[in-house]
Amino acid sequence: MNIKTLTSFLAAGAVVCAAGEEPSTVRDDSAEIEELVVTADLDSLPDDDVSSLFGFYKSLLATPRSASTVSDEMMDRFIVRDIDEMIALAPGSFTQSFFGVAGTLDIRGTPGETYFRGMRRLDNPGNYPTPLGASKRVDIVRGPASPIHGPSKIGGYLNFAPKSARIEETGEFIETATGTVGVDLGSWDRRVLTGEVGGPGVLGTQDVGYWLYGMAEDSGSYYRHSDIDQTLLQASFDLDVGAVQFQFGGMYHDYAGNQIAGWNRLTQDLVDRGLYVTGSSAPLDMDGDGYISHQEFDLDGDGFTDFNPFAAGLVPGARDALGPGPFPGSCAIGSTLVFGCLPELLALESSGTTVITGDQVLVGPDDVLENEVLTLYFDTIVTAGRNWEWRNQAFFETYENLNENDYGFSQFHDSWVFENKLVAANVFRRGDIEAAVQVSPSVRITEFDHGDDYTNEYFDRRDITRPSSASAKRLLSTRIDDDYTEYYIGSTVNFGLAALADVAWRRISVLAGARYDMVDLESRQPVEKLLLASSNNFCLDLSCVVVDAADKVDGVSWTLSLSYDADAGLIPYVTASRQATVIAGQGAEVSTASIADGVAFDDSTLLEFGIKGSLLGETLYFALAAYEQERTDYSAQQTVTNQASRTQGREFEVRWVMTERLLMTLAYSDIEVVNLNTLQAGQRFSFIGADDVPGIPPEALYAGTLGGSILRAGSEGARRAGIPETIWAVTGTYDFGGGLAASASVVDVAAANSGFSGSVRLPAYTLINAGLVFERGNWVASVTGKNLTDERYFRANFPNLFGGVIVLPELPRHFAARIQYQW
Repeated sequence: MNIKTLTSFLAAGAVVCAAGEEPSTVRDDSAEIEELVVTADLDSLPDDDVSSLFGFYKSLLATPRSASTVSDEMMDRFIVRDIDEMIALAPGSFTQSFFGVAGTLDIRGTPGETYFRGMRRLDNPGNYPTPLGASKRVDIVRGPASPIHGPSKIGGYLNFAPKSARIEETGEFIETATGTVGVDLGSWDRRVLTGEVGGPGVLGTQDVGYWLYGMAEDSGSYYRHSDIDQTLLQASFDLDVGAVQFQFGGMYHDYAGNQIAGWNRLTQDLVDRGLYVTGSSAPLDMDGDGYISHQEFDLDGDGFTDFNPFAAGLVPGARDALGPGPFPGSCAIGSTLVFGCLPELLALESSGTTVITGDQVLVGPDDVLENEVLTLYFDTIVTAGRNWEWRNQAFFETYENLNENDYGFSQFHDSWVFENKLVAANVFRRGDIEAAVQVSPSVRITEFDHGDDYTNEYFDRRDITRPSSASAKRLLSTRIDDDYTEYYIGSTVNFGLAALADVAWRRISVLAGARYDMVDLESRQPVEKLLLASSNNFCLDLSCVVVDAADKVDGVSWTLSLSYDADAGLIPYVTASRQATVIAGQGAEVSTASIADGVAFDDSTLLEFGIKGSLLGETLYFALAAYEQERTDYSAQQTVTNQASRTQGREFEVRWVMTERLLMTLAYSDIEVVNLNTLQAGQRFSFIGADDVPGIPPEALYAGTLGGSILRAGSEGARRAGIPETIWAVTGTYDFGGGLAASASVVDVAAANSGFSGSVRLPAYTLINAGLVFERGNWVASVTGKNLTDERYFRANFPNLFGGVIVLPELPRHFAARIQYQW
């Protein structure tokens, strides 16, 4: 969509919805400067009631869970571009790289969910970057969701509250129309146009509120062969018809870019000094089409690849050379037997070393990541007799996704979800007791069509100092619609019934709830499109393939919290909960094997102790929490989106409006994540990097991929890689008056292992950002410098599986600027 279309969308919507509206006036300069001073807290203090956390209208201070909210004012002040930058504003939100795509946060070290107005969206670990600009607030809830929200993952979730003409705290519409048109510019040819308009209006004889938002981007990237082209349109409408409220709208997001695997041929020398092992792989393109097919990787024609040997039970770091094995097609690394080992095929040609820069990454000129997502909602709210509120929420989302990478990975999704949730709510009072109750039946239907292609996925065949060539480009399944590693077509139907009560007696509050879910699961594989043998099906016929599976599962979720509102403004609390989860994949798919094995549905538990406070005349908010959360079944997991883990940690958050001009925030997290299946088995399958086998020259293996089970015993050995143990973040913003304000942030991140083996260590780092904003009349200009000290730092890239062979070098010093006209 081009800029002309975006402008037409905003203009047309404003004309239609503002019919009958009172003319708005141009804002007065002096009044605007005064407003900037009054709102210097950037809506950062959690004193407003937020219904999306547990379903009740409770403030963040009164909610007995660890959670944060980030307002659009805060995101604007710090020019927050994507959800990965939330690390500066909320504890427990550090996120590993998912091939460079900010799809959703890792919350408390595990993949989280994403909600839109309290309704769970389709899974998005790295299908597309989740947009922020159309949100008035982002809620970050740590730990499983409330029973009223349905099955969810253990880590936590983000909830996006779209911009609206209705004031959430009062239920009234904003008084006059308002809008903004702006342009974002920045390093590496960043070009973004945004526009929004909203206000009250009249539709016939009924009051209506509207808000329209649009964004168009055509930007370059720090990384070579990587560009971004995306369009975002969002609309929300509020209509009052007597005692009935209608809230409806939607969002359309069209994204085109690519995933970024980062640096391949990973060693500690590469991280520390940028020293890269060069050399090309032997050509395998026998038919001359410019690509290597799966069949061309099978040189002896036995149906199995010849470039992916398997090491059974490797202890990383042993300085053993590659030696002969006991039978043909095998070799040995010390006492470790390696199957399917043909050393003459694995070595690079013309090997050497050179120093590379962070923008040289494993991205081919033909790599694509395309995603089109449509989200719709329609809420009906009726206040009936005896103060019962009936809210019916209908939600629909669909996406089509295509992901292609020349090094040997491709996938597609074509999935949709529809959910309808009815919530009946009331508040009862008797004497000193007040009880808010909710009862909610719901149904959620998901259909998926998903294919994955990761057999013969070789990160190291490509020399990233040279152009992409036929020696490393694989023929991808999505381009021929054949030879998939996995392919699932199916559906899930979830019927749920939840009840929740919030009972307050004097200073004591008890929040309790329960939910029952019954889920019908169906999945099948079109076997004619599968590659046999593959990395998922180790057979040449259908004997190892679960062609189709169906099951009905059910489970109970519950939560119980106790809190006490003390005189000094302190609220200690304790929360215990158990939450059901459906083990779905990156495209909302459920595998046939998971259903057949009975591990497609599981529970997570949480125990959390905390204390919150509002002090110094309600200008200082703090929250401290200690927790343990765990998946109950170590074998029920999905490697990409929902791994079985146990997490223990502590979190601390402070937001302090020190004066009417100065706001300071602090966030701290201390976390340990243990992979439960690894802890139980004492080993884990992983791609094996050069530093895992230091006795073997790296160039002897880079034309293929050495995989295997890596042995690491105990809780320390089973720790999830890529997660820093401690993170500090401090931000501050000061309003000088006269329309001028400044902001700065410092984030300090501890060192972490790049991969499960621990052979490569990513250094600790400190990021410093600072910016200025100037407002005069109807104009606002802001500029921010990010990573001002030009810190050299990295994020682990899919660390439990690929962390020993690839890593993402992060952005050097760069700048962002924004100019807006508002009315």
